[in-house]
Amino acid sequence: MSRSAHPAGPRHADVLPEGHYAPPPADLNALDPRVWARTVTRNKAGAITVGGRGATDLAAEFGTPAYFLDESDFRARCRAWRDAFGPDADVFYAGKAFLSRAVVRWLTEEGLNLDVCSGGELATALGAGMPAERIALHGNNKSVEEITRAVEEGVGRIVVDSFQEIVRVAHIAERLGKRQRVQIRVTVGVEAHTHEFIATAHEDQKFGLALAGGQAAEAVRRALKLDGLELVGIHSHIGSQIFDMAGFEVSARRVVQLLAEVRDEHGVELPEIDLGGGLGIAYTPEDDPREPREIAAALRDIVTRECAAAGLTVPRISVEPGRAIVGPTAFTLYEVGTVKELPGLRTYVSVDGGMSDNIRTALYDAEYSVALASRTSTAEPVLVRVVGKHCESGDIVVRNAFLPADVAPGDLLAVPATGAYCRSMASNYNHALRPPVVAVREDGEARVIVRRETEEDLLRLDVG
Repeated sequence: MSRSAHPAGPRHADVLPEGHYAPPPADLNALDPRVWARTVTRNKAGAITVGGRGATDLAAEFGTPAYFLDESDFRARCRAWRDAFGPDADVFYAGKAFLSRAVVRWLTEEGLNLDVCSGGELATALGAGMPAERIALHGNNKSVEEITRAVEEGVGRIVVDSFQEIVRVAHIAERLGKRQRVQIRVTVGVEAHTHEFIATAHEDQKFGLALAGGQAAEAVRRALKLDGLELVGIHSHIGSQIFDMAGFEVSARRVVQLLAEVRDEHGVELPEIDLGGGLGIAYTPEDDPREPREIAAALRDIVTRECAAAGLTVPRISVEPGRAIVGPTAFTLYEVGTVKELPGLRTYVSVDGGMSDNIRTALYDAEYSVALASRTSTAEPVLVRVVGKHCESGDIVVRNAFLPADVAPGDLLAVPATGAYCRSMASNYNHALRPPVVAVREDGEARVIVRRETEEDLLRLDVG
């Protein structure tokens, strides 16, 4: 059994029953490097630091709640992925995990490409200077306006997701006098999650064209006939928060089989395959993610072996890490407001944020770690539930964790591994103001890259 609920919901993984908890850690003040960003440590006063800047100092300058992102860690992870796959493959950062103009500049400088899935993400990428040829546009229902801008700007690829979209992209490209590079997203009948994969009955989803029943093959046939399209490859994505490569092996085998069918039927060897993202990170010490070099070697071996068996030239491989790059690089800093002990049940620790800045616990039953950030403590550990300030009983930040028994109002708590999908999925529920994202360099320089919302921001949209 796994203690980790799957990001797509509890049905995707075995979850230990309520009331079954791991024992408290030996040292509540220790910071597990598997979970925290690389420059995070504690200073002499006991406060958590990032880039040498203490949590108490950061809270005083930037307020709480706030996301603090370790810029040097982000850049190092970009380089690790780029170097692991080398010049003969492409790494597309999945912008949906977290995107800002600063992030786009870092990606450009570190040599990564960028995958976007909306007009807003595309505008951010272009506005921050990402070369259009290094951008891929994704999504299951792209608007005419989004496709038109992508083609006009010359994005490197559009991943088409339906028969209608194949025609739509071709028509727009022809109208603009261009030939657009595209990949076809296929559903391979594999859904991989954490340490298991299930190889049947997963065509029932909104993304992609199914291999089963010949849908994907028909999509290839149609795309090859249209003058406005240059079909360059096949795209597959099999899941989220994946630690095991077995699902990728099944997926790659089926994608390569499709490439062989295309060659045999149309006399064309497509030069690219994109195996998507979904690689896992450590949210708790129990999670054990793979390093980029291990992932790259495994994927390269899988594709090479399958192509050799099919008599195909090995295509150029692409991957799309998002969470795996930005997820571990940030933590969210909160201030404790109330501590409520329910004798015989549990202790509730309420903080000044909640589901408006991290919906994943409520949405996916996701697990997180938490640490006392403003000081150390020698008090005995107590099992707590860290909750937010919203009018919602499901407003939970960390469902079950151990904190020192002397945790009190005014203390600062830090929740690690919140770089991915927290600010991106943040909301104004209860008219909460979305927190800022503060980038901290290794030399301690801290700067806001996404500012905190204000009441004026909220009221500006209310034209009442």
